[in-house]
Amino acid sequence: MSLFFPPFFSTNEYFIDEKVQFLKFHNEYKVYDENGFPIGTVRQHVPGFHKFLRLILNKKMMPFQLAITDTNDQVVASIHRGWTFWLSKIAIRDGNGSDIGFIKQKFSILKPRFHIFDTSGQMISEISGDWKAWNFRITDTSGAAIGTISKKWAGLAKEFFTSADKYNVSIAPEYAEDRNKMNIVATAITIDMVLKESK
Repeated sequence: MSLFFPPFFSTNEYFIDEKVQFLKFHNEYKVYDENGFPIGTVRQHVPGFHKFLRLILNKKMMPFQLAITDTNDQVVASIHRGWTFWLSKIAIRDGNGSDIGFIKQKFSILKPRFHIFDTSGQMISEISGDWKAWNFRITDTSGAAIGTISKKWAGLAKEFFTSADKYNVSIAPEYAEDRNKMNIVATAITIDMVLKESK
């Protein structure tokens, strides 16, 4: 079955750069390709009354929504979590708002682990690693490496960005351009926001 595959997901290298904001109530990141050209934005949507609730409640309990947009400000994917009191289950949706998968956060002391599933409930990938060192591995169900998340940027973009707070998502070039890749990339490039909201 053919699927609409936004150009945003055609690249295999994503460089994520957090936008510095004063007294911010939401997170926003710019996304660049391996040549340092902007390809999109990841933006957290926080309703007005949630801004107030975030001042008095533990934010790891609260819902959040992350929109991934291209350079035309068109939504290509989004991440949604409802109210939670323990480990999160997070929905992944395409640009039309249709569910394409979900993420389950797994309990692991100091080593965050996320399992990624398709809409049928079949696990397609795992993201795991040492959060403090910011070295994550992305593996398929057989345990084979299909990508990494790291704050050690490589390639041409390394010359343009130097902050240690930024990170790179690298997906194996041979990995199929299908909804599985959309699920994995959407999860990987929002990982910093998900971890921040889970603390």
